[in-house]
Amino acid sequence: MSVIAVIDYDMGNLHSVCKGLEKAGVTPQVTDSATIIKNADAVVLPGVGSFDPAMQHLRSRNLVEPIQDVIASGVPFLGICLGLQILFESSEEGQEKGLGIFPGTVRRFQSEPGLTIPHIGWNQLSLIQPDLPLWKTIGSQPWVYFVHSYYVDPTDRNLTAATIQHGSQIITAAIAKDNVMAVQFHPEKSSNAGLKILDNFVELVQGEPQTIEMRNQVSV
Repeated sequence: MSVIAVIDYDMGNLHSVCKGLEKAGVTPQVTDSATIIKNADAVVLPGVGSFDPAMQHLRSRNLVEPIQDVIASGVPFLGICLGLQILFESSEEGQEKGLGIFPGTVRRFQSEPGLTIPHIGWNQLSLIQPDLPLWKTIGSQPWVYFVHSYYVDPTDRNLTAATIQHGSQIITAAIAKDNVMAVQFHPEKSSNAGLKILDNFVELVQGEPQTIEMRNQVSV
């Protein structure tokens, strides 16, 4: 059975993420062990909160280098919400350096009349990389759930896998390159589309499709 490590650094709603992965048919391993992370078949980096505390917690647990190493090794990697933002170099939210996996900055939504900040609630994705395995069978413009005031601004526009529009601003909602995928929204809170995204990630890790119906039959 595949080992999917969910990184624990006191900045994520681990229960919800793990529940979503369990519904996708795996038992995630919550950990802050560099050894487990480096030996996992896949890694999930969730996150809720602010950029600077997230990086401080990762550094205090000596997890920065293990995360960089496991990404460089080609292991499937999924970042969620703050776990997307800290993949970049810096943030307007604070002073800490990010993981620096990708060049770019995390920016705050620009104020405009009628715009709600933070952006909380459902929004519709526009898929920029429609053939990304993560998006398989979720539809061309799925609705997913967001809670954020900041968004990633990649230097390399080819990283962008999906966008959303909030007010007049069109921003990156997901990125993907090689083995790394990361989303600003919360798939674990995004109903069927979000659960299918987690399903697709698990399928990518395991190398074979397994539908919810098939898993239910096996469990019976």
